[in-house]
Amino acid sequence: MASPLITRSSTPGGSSGEPPTDGGPGGGVTRRGTRRRPSTLKHTWWGYLLLLAVGLVFLIPLYMLLSTSFKTNGDIYSWPMKWLPSELTVDNMREAWRIAPFGAFIKNSLIVTVVGATLKVLLAIFAAYAFAFLPFPGKKWLFVIMLGALMVPGHVTLLVNYITMGNLGLINTYAGLILPGVASAFGTFLLRQHFMSLPAEVFEAAEVDGCGHLRRLLSFTLPMSIPAVATVALVAVIDEWNNFVWPLIITNSVNMRTLPIGLMYLKSNDGLTNWGVLMSGTLIVVLPMLLVFLCAQRYIVSGLTGAAAGNGR
Repeated sequence: MASPLITRSSTPGGSSGEPPTDGGPGGGVTRRGTRRRPSTLKHTWWGYLLLLAVGLVFLIPLYMLLSTSFKTNGDIYSWPMKWLPSELTVDNMREAWRIAPFGAFIKNSLIVTVVGATLKVLLAIFAAYAFAFLPFPGKKWLFVIMLGALMVPGHVTLLVNYITMGNLGLINTYAGLILPGVASAFGTFLLRQHFMSLPAEVFEAAEVDGCGHLRRLLSFTLPMSIPAVATVALVAVIDEWNNFVWPLIITNSVNMRTLPIGLMYLKSNDGLTNWGVLMSGTLIVVLPMLLVFLCAQRYIVSGLTGAAAGNGR
């Protein structure tokens, strides 16, 4: 038996079932392709121009940093200013490497950043999971106290941390550089809010299947929270890499200094007049974090918006 054919009913827009068209000037604009009004296009172009202007405000200093690093002194101090170097040179980079022990600075910054950021992210993950899912006495009050830590400037604790590290014999050591900053109230808060936004049905099913808390964290919570974890990791890495005050206080030898302190060391030994060498040292400090940010930027918005969706279960 043949199945009945399904036909489209005729409409004023034609036999093919298209929605009716607008009979105004310019003709035939359907719901599928609404023509933009000139005012809308005008507002869009103004928005693009504003974004371009804001982008130039940030990109021009970065370009000047990059170009000055590879310019000769004649190009740097010429007037009118040369936007493009007439000759590319790496002499400034060599001179910066000769004046300051950047090899030791880079090694120290890598150790402090990798170990410190890893510990900070791990502690934030476990603390956030406890605040989100584990019932224990005084949980709300402890969470409020942790939020209060966000309102305390980090410089307030410098003296206490220094005395503590001195009593433990950790001055001028990697442990002294890393340990006082491993607790992250911001990371804990961000991840806790994101964990609260995850679907409760997944965890109820995992509990029925007999999964413990560690299995729930590793198999369900973290795979669904990659953007939030990446955001916390990015903030932790940038914070550890750019930290200046604490490494300056806790270390007293050149071989234990990190890159931000090394940049100050370069400025003190070569002066402010040799801009090519100073910009080359600055490029060594800035370029790694710029590359990390460009690689991880797609996680930032999704991580922050996911944390904002926490529903306070």
